Amino acid sequence: MGFWGSKTLLSAVELELFTKLGSEQMTGPQIADALGLHARAIPDFPDALVALGLLDREGEGSDAPYRNTEATAAFLDKASPTYIGGILEMANARLYPFWGDLTEALQSGKPQNEIKHTGKSMFDELYSDPDRLEQFMNAMAGISQGPFHALAEKFDFSKHKTLCDVGGATGQLSIIVAGRHPHMRCTSFDLPVVEPIAKRTIDAAGLSERVTATAGDFLVDPLPDADVITMGLILHDWNLERKMHLIKAVYDALPEGGAYIAIENIIDDARRENAFGLLMSLNMLVEFGDAFDFTGADFAAWCKEVGFRETEVVPLAGPTSAAIAYK
Repeated sequence: MGFWGSKTLLSAVELELFTKLGSEQMTGPQIADALGLHARAIPDFPDALVALGLLDREGEGSDAPYRNTEATAAFLDKASPTYIGGILEMANARLYPFWGDLTEALQSGKPQNEIKHTGKSMFDELYSDPDRLEQFMNAMAGISQGPFHALAEKFDFSKHKTLCDVGGATGQLSIIVAGRHPHMRCTSFDLPVVEPIAKRTIDAAGLSERVTATAGDFLVDPLPDADVITMGLILHDWNLERKMHLIKAVYDALPEGGAYIAIENIIDDARRENAFGLLMSLNMLVEFGDAFDFTGADFAAWCKEVGFRETEVVPLAGPTSAAIAYK
C-alpha cells in the first residue's frame, strides 16, 4: 500500500503545504484555510504527514500547531535554495497516473505516457509547452542536485580543463563543476528550445564567462569537443541501439586521456540491491517502452566495445552513481 503514503506526500507538494508553512507553524484549521481544504481533511491529512515523518506537531488536539521538519523545510519549501520538489511535482502531474497502467506496460512492452493518450511522444509534448518543459527541467534539477555536487567533489578534475554536459538542461551540472573548480570551462549542450532556460540559469549564477549554453541535437549533431563529457540521466532514456550511438559519439569527441561520465541510478551487477535503479528501469518501460537502466558491467561492456580502455563506477548520492569510461 506504499502508494497511499506516496500520494499523500505528492498532494501536499501540489498544494504547497510545506511552502505555505515555511518557517512558521499552523493549526489544522489554519492549514485547511490556507490550502482550501474541506473540513473532513483535518486532522487526518496533516496527522498522516506527521506519522510519515514529513511534519512535526506540538501537542494534541485541534489547537496543536504543525510545522515543517528539518528535511521538508530544506527540500520541499519552494523558498529554500535546496528545493527538490520539482521532481515530486512532475511525479504527481505525470508519473502517478501513468504508473496505474504498469500491468499493461509489462504485458505489452509499450509506453503508457503521453504517446498512448495523444499520439505524441513525451518529449514532443514537453517541448511544445514552455511551462511543462520548465517544470520537467526543474524536476531534473531537483533530483540531480545531490549527485552533481558529489561528482564535483569526488572526480579528479585537476587533469582536465574543459567539460561538455550533453543534455545539459538548465546547465546545473556545468554550473556546479565550474563553481567548485575555477580552472574548468564548461558547456551545457541541449536542444535549441532549452538553450534560453540554461542561459538564464548560468547568468543568474554569475558564471557566464566560464559556462556557456550551446544548442544542438545529441542524436544527430557531432558532440562538442571537451576533455570530459558528461550525461546526467540521459543514457537510460534510450534503447540499446541509441545507447551505443551515444557512447560512440562521446568516444569520437573525446581526446586521448578524456573521460566520459554517465550519472545514473546504476543497478548493482547482481541486480539485487539498488531497488530504486530497478524501479527507474520500470519507469523507463512506462515512459518509453524499450528504454532501460543498466548495471556497471553493462556500461563497461558497451564502452569497451567502442574503444574505451577502462571503466569504473563511483557512488555519488543515494541510489545514484557515476559510470566513468576513460579513453
